[in-house]
Amino acid sequence: MEIKELLSQKLKEKFPETEFEFSEFRGELTVKFPKEIVLEVCKLLKTDNELEFLQCTDVTAVDWATRKNRFTVVYQIYSFKNNFRLRLKADVDEKDCSIDSVTSVWKGANWQERETYDMYGIKFNGHPDLRRMYMPEEFEYYPLRKDFPLMGIPGSIPLPKK
Repeated sequence: MEIKELLSQKLKEKFPETEFEFSEFRGELTVKFPKEIVLEVCKLLKTDNELEFLQCTDVTAVDWATRKNRFTVVYQIYSFKNNFRLRLKADVDEKDCSIDSVTSVWKGANWQERETYDMYGIKFNGHPDLRRMYMPEEFEYYPLRKDFPLMGIPGSIPLPKK
């Protein structure tokens, strides 16, 4: 059985009420689903003996600016057993700008979730140390959001003295 069919079968068995959206572009598969089940989906993908997605290579987000669900959190995961990359996506609304952390599944997602929080303001529920990485803690803006000015906000952050 091809990995795409196997993946679809496993997800539908475990989450029969959930509608998964599968898409493929240039040989890469993407699965989109509701953010409420992100932790359970990731646990299944890692622990299933036939799938074994043991590595989370990236966590980031997309700011769509004008869509109802403004943000999409994107996970890139990899199965050594199947030599297969998979992209996971879950939409996050600006009103409840949060999603469950997957650091309990993949410890390597720690800094990637922190970076996504720092740049987009998306909170990762249950993250062991969610704080800013690049910007000062008191900085009240998120630089990769579409509404952040291209040249920054004058006076919002003190520059180092010469």
